[in-house]
Amino acid sequence: MLSLIFLAGFSTSAGWGQAAQREQEPQPQPKLNRLAGESSPYLLQHASNPVDWYPWGEEAFARARSEDKPIFLSIGYSTCHWCHVMERESFSNPRIAEAMNRGFVCVKVDREERPDIDRVYMSFVQASTGGGGWPMSVFLTPDLKPFFGGTYYPPRDMSGRPGFPSVLRKVSEEWRDNREAILSAADRITDALRRMAAVTAEGQASPLGSELLARTYAAFESSYDAELGGFGRAPKFPRPSIYNFLLRHYRRTGESKALGMTVRSLRAMSDGGIHDQLGGGFHRYSTDRQWFLPHFEKMLYDQAQLAIAYLDAFQLSQDPSLALTARATLDYVLRDLTGPRGGFQSAEDADSAIAGEHSEEHAEGAFYVWSKAQIDEVLGNDAGLFSRFYGVQAQGNVKQDPFGEFKGRNVLFHAADLSTLAKEAGLEIEEARRRLEKARAKLLQARSRRPRPLLDDKVLTAWNGLMISAFARAYQVLGERRYLEAATRAAEFVTSNLYDPRSRSLLRRYREGRAAIGGKHSDYAFLIQGLIDLYETSLEGRWLQMALDLTDTQNRLFLDSEGGGFFNTDGKDDSVLFRLKESYDGAEPSPNSVAALNLLRLGHAGGRREWIGLATKTIQAFRERIDRNPEALPQMMAAVDFHISKPRQIVIAGDRSDSLTQKLLQEVHKRFIPGKILLLADGGRAFRRLAEKAPALAAMGPRQGKSTAYVCRNFVCDLPTSDPSQLGKLLELPAKEVHGDSGSGER
Repeated sequence: MLSLIFLAGFSTSAGWGQAAQREQEPQPQPKLNRLAGESSPYLLQHASNPVDWYPWGEEAFARARSEDKPIFLSIGYSTCHWCHVMERESFSNPRIAEAMNRGFVCVKVDREERPDIDRVYMSFVQASTGGGGWPMSVFLTPDLKPFFGGTYYPPRDMSGRPGFPSVLRKVSEEWRDNREAILSAADRITDALRRMAAVTAEGQASPLGSELLARTYAAFESSYDAELGGFGRAPKFPRPSIYNFLLRHYRRTGESKALGMTVRSLRAMSDGGIHDQLGGGFHRYSTDRQWFLPHFEKMLYDQAQLAIAYLDAFQLSQDPSLALTARATLDYVLRDLTGPRGGFQSAEDADSAIAGEHSEEHAEGAFYVWSKAQIDEVLGNDAGLFSRFYGVQAQGNVKQDPFGEFKGRNVLFHAADLSTLAKEAGLEIEEARRRLEKARAKLLQARSRRPRPLLDDKVLTAWNGLMISAFARAYQVLGERRYLEAATRAAEFVTSNLYDPRSRSLLRRYREGRAAIGGKHSDYAFLIQGLIDLYETSLEGRWLQMALDLTDTQNRLFLDSEGGGFFNTDGKDDSVLFRLKESYDGAEPSPNSVAALNLLRLGHAGGRREWIGLATKTIQAFRERIDRNPEALPQMMAAVDFHISKPRQIVIAGDRSDSLTQKLLQEVHKRFIPGKILLLADGGRAFRRLAEKAPALAAMGPRQGKSTAYVCRNFVCDLPTSDPSQLGKLLELPAKEVHGDSGSGER
């Protein structure tokens, strides 16, 4: 852990914030600050603060240098609950703002627009305090080197913790009295962070084999919560990349517990309060072990990854409840997070105005929670059945509520077994299910009249890539054309607004007609994945062609050709202290993990051994981290699984619109085949590009005038067939019984 040489005995507030008291003071209407000209919804939320905010940029840095002032850097995002709290308590407070303006140059950053900046300073906060989160509050020298930081600070000293005014005063004093010591410490800290960030594939790493995957599986098995699903204890995050790994591990090894842990966890999440029982979609995380009380914001990247996890688990287990949850999640995105031109918007806030109140007071979860009286009023005679099934209580069902935020309110979750409940009510189970469905529809309609949470309507290329994958997979598994249409519209939106075909490069963000910010590695990696999935769904060559073009650009801009792996930025912005190579598969997968799998898929599709080599070197660059903590990189381990599983090329030769082609395609899509590469031999530009380095592809064509399927390993193929049922037999892996955790009761 990094140590600081000043502020002795002065605690940071990393990871804290629950004990805050909201401080409301009368204040005059402030004039707009510099953030009023920005596009970020998060920055615009602070445009009327009395703080003299700057966006990240040279204007702020030049002023800090000329006035010899430290920079106060505040990083957050628009749907962050504690960001809202600190904005109300401190940044809207004229007295606190005056101290900020007097002593500091104040800079605001939207972490979703500039993840590169966020990652640099989050690495400092985590290393120096042992925790992290948002809002992130960091103090920098005028040359942008960090020297002190934390997360949320309350507006006054409380319970032995410093309030934000005390932090400002102490940092100002130290800057005045111990300037040289601070500058020297900041230099050492920055050098240490650079060393910590360095990863390389130096030396002779051991081969990537099944032993490594077995160790990763054992780590998840040991942390599995067998009683309540998920991994670890409270708070619980969905972390879908874990399920990506486990399902592939099951398919390769037949280890039934890998499937059982996944199905049990996904069911527990869909039954819990983390799942929006009325409108579909998932909240950010559960504050408790039971998946009951969530942090209520909804993020696009969660919906995308979880939808895929539910679809994959459904294919393997054939549990219909998993497909229902996937549909509800996708339909939520279509209804509430899809822009008028097809781009997917970023998030909905945790906070919203309290319905029926005469003030403008906001509260977390206000849009989603219910009193029993409200439910009784809307549902009438069906309120009793609904309340028993969803755990509604007259006094409210949130037991751990130290600040009274949910007094008398209920978070909906599956509290009863449907078959038992129907029997107790003297109903057939289908009648009970029908009544609950009708009740949910009534409550959803009533909820739609409440003040909605703020919508962050910016379109991010990276997150759209994840969502394109989800909708493409949904069409493959569920066969509903509207899902393919949604994926296609989003890809066309990105192509039209965030992609430059001349330079074959991406921008990161689009909002209100303005596209800006050079694409980061995550934008390339996630979109390439989405385009591959969309191609394998639609067999439209334009998506494969774009994926190939973007891979070339990704390799040019971000690849560390010597050390292996990819940097998160192209290195052109001098204001970013150093380039990081991201590896942790957390709320979002690491772009290095996704890129490794993309390179393997495209490399095996067209015989591009150099791309397969890049993928291997990318994985080996993180080998020390993998060996030390493999459960931190489950998506990377999914790439390793693909690498050692002898992936298969499935080539369908024929016209894309031909009915037989579609039947052969459906035979492929009905199966969970993680180690596949699917191609259409149609003679198009993208196919010809692949065939240049894989001549065997050029020889594959329709036989006897019929669309024909070829199933190959390293382009050594089984006998071709035009019979869908015969293709199905060729696709079957060595027979293994598919069993999930059977659970209990009706879902």
